[in-house]
Amino acid sequence: MAKKIVGKIKLQVPAGKANPSPPIGPALGQHGVNIMGFCKEFNARTQAETASGMIIPVIITVYSDRSFTFETRTPPVSILLKQITGMKVSKKPGAGSKEPNKQKVGTVTMAQIEEVAKRKMVDLNAKDLQGAMNMIIGTAKSMGLEISAKQA
Repeated sequence: MAKKIVGKIKLQVPAGKANPSPPIGPALGQHGVNIMGFCKEFNARTQAETASGMIIPVIITVYSDRSFTFETRTPPVSILLKQITGMKVSKKPGAGSKEPNKQKVGTVTMAQIEEVAKRKMVDLNAKDLQGAMNMIIGTAKSMGLEISAKQA
């Protein structure tokens, strides 16, 4: 018999840096999940990306017996675009343009957009690579990045 699902928790955690402090501790604690067990398992699974400081989305499924499973996703498109353009990846500094249609903060090429689209394809609901690239272009424009047609 399958375990009964009690809840699903979606978090964005820096790779290899999960700890019991907020937001992880309170989110897991209210479901009675072993917080340190999750932190150790998450840190072990994301150890390879720790050096880059990537933010990793994680979906935690909590069962009625207080056990859990989790799956990691690819980093958000905005984080990948920030990394490509050399902007700061942390939360506030280098967050993008306050007026993206007037003030541009960087340039990204179509080759770089294709690279991001290929990496994110598993998490996007796009039918093909071109559809995924269009989604990435939309995010880049809303961040205030200029799209360059030339190849990198």
